[in-house]
Amino acid sequence: MECELCAHPGGDLLWEDELCRVVRVADAAGDAFPGYCRIVAQRHVAEMTDLPPDQARRVMEVVFATERALRRTAAPDKINLASLGNVVPHLHWHVIPRWRDDSHFPAPIWAAAKREGVRRAAPGHASLKQALADELSTTNETP
Repeated sequence: MECELCAHPGGDLLWEDELCRVVRVADAAGDAFPGYCRIVAQRHVAEMTDLPPDQARRVMEVVFATERALRRTAAPDKINLASLGNVVPHLHWHVIPRWRDDSHFPAPIWAAAKREGVRRAAPGHASLKQALADELSTTNETP
């Protein structure tokens, strides 16, 4: 069975290195949660502990940098971080901006909608990409 995240980027590419990539989710969920990003491992591994410790730390640095960039560009009420991999067993993290008036709040985005959410404009691709680059320039280089 073909792995979706090995075969496809998983969204609009914002940043990448040899270890992982950051993409903005380009599907219905991403439209409802503007700025929703995924950090995807470049090679097919299922769990964080499949990575050597230095690489696992670097993935988390990228997750945290993505969170900071989204807080700066989208100004959400909350950020959700999730690494599930039950449907696609390829290591990836979800970084999801949330607002108190979004369609699912306070439930996870994968739950049933509670209301029609307020639609917001997504942070511009260029501004999010630059914010992410700024955040990642302050972290260590990939080992």
